[in-house]
Amino acid sequence: MTSVIQTSDLHKHFGAARALDGLDLTVGEGQVHGFLGPNGAGKSTTLRILLGLARATSGQARVFGVEPWRNAASLHRRIAYVPGDVTLWPNISGGETIDLLSRLRGGGQGRAYRESAERLIAAFQFDPRKHGRAYSKGNRQKVALIAAFAVPAELYILDEPTSGLDPLMEVVFRGEIARVRQAGATVLLSSHILSEVELLCERVSIIRAGRIVDAGTLTEMRHLTRTEVSFAASPIATLAAAQAIPGAADAVEDAGRVSVTLASDAVAASLPTLGAWGVEGLRIAPPSLEELFLRHYGDAPSPISGTGSKVGR
Repeated sequence: MTSVIQTSDLHKHFGAARALDGLDLTVGEGQVHGFLGPNGAGKSTTLRILLGLARATSGQARVFGVEPWRNAASLHRRIAYVPGDVTLWPNISGGETIDLLSRLRGGGQGRAYRESAERLIAAFQFDPRKHGRAYSKGNRQKVALIAAFAVPAELYILDEPTSGLDPLMEVVFRGEIARVRQAGATVLLSSHILSEVELLCERVSIIRAGRIVDAGTLTEMRHLTRTEVSFAASPIATLAAAQAIPGAADAVEDAGRVSVTLASDAVAASLPTLGAWGVEGLRIAPPSLEELFLRHYGDAPSPISGTGSKVGR
């Protein structure tokens, strides 16, 4: 598969601080690729280098095979970018801003553009008549999203694009990602919403301290992590019996249910044993993206809390 984005041993230093420390990132053509990490991990610095807005200290970065710092103007004709914190011109309307941003990418005019912009304005329930200073954070985000999706791009670089959006608008956003993916575009999605990445992305890269610490498809990454198997306790299906399953670990009994963890490739081998026991209420839960993330960040103060967990930039 052709690589749209390729970085090799990428470093970025700000004085003594190392924002990137040997980053190796590959995003294939046509992929929706998730990019995860907490505050200070180096995500936004990486995106700025890919956009040609910052210059790497050392190493290589290539977008469509060219170096972004020297080719930013031509690359931006092929890229749609949505930042996590959108600032608008205060005295022009949202509709005028969308047109301006679209024209900067070589679009913003013609019947096809107008129909696309009107469709997106309706879908995102956006009022384009207000001035920029009157918009909330969520509506400022909608301006950037509408401008990004209104003009077709080959690559979408999205830095926490749903920040400030309500759940209904997040559904609209997911629909637009599906549409551009079907059209053959590539998406690099840096998101603090793990459930969103899990739902949208084919591949995921997890960054820590300026380096990629895990990358691959969710299936591949889950295969390397343990799966939880649980069932209703019975005179046969006891805690002691569960502990005897080959490869079982972390066996516990709670509220009448027994649970163990198994290596993901050992689950199938355990099923005949569980069937012979006649277990009831069997549940097999592969590790979530949150659990995969915590595998790399669980030794630090956790940035994750609650359902629909969010991770900072």
